[in-house]
Amino acid sequence: MIVNAQEGVTEEEKKKALEEIERKNPGKKITEVDISIDGDYLNCHYHFQEPHFERIRRITGYLVGTLDRFNNAKKAEVNDRVKHNRYSDPSELAK
Repeated sequence: MIVNAQEGVTEEEKKKALEEIERKNPGKKITEVDISIDGDYLNCHYHFQEPHFERIRRITGYLVGTLDRFNNAKKAEVNDRVKHNRYSDPSELAK
């Protein structure tokens, strides 16, 4: 985790700010924290690690992320599939 603190922020203030951020955001991985002083208060801006996202599609009636669990017959069905487009000629898009 990267902690960017304005000059004048003590180590104890940094520690308390990080504890509070982690308490308010359980289960999220914090990648960067910016701490600045505003009078008697600390301003904290923090960034989280992006969550892992897996695309899910409906293929041959099944919701799948990848085809690695399909057997050979199902993989062949995917390869033989006809994809339908509304426009067969790109020049029709201009109309």
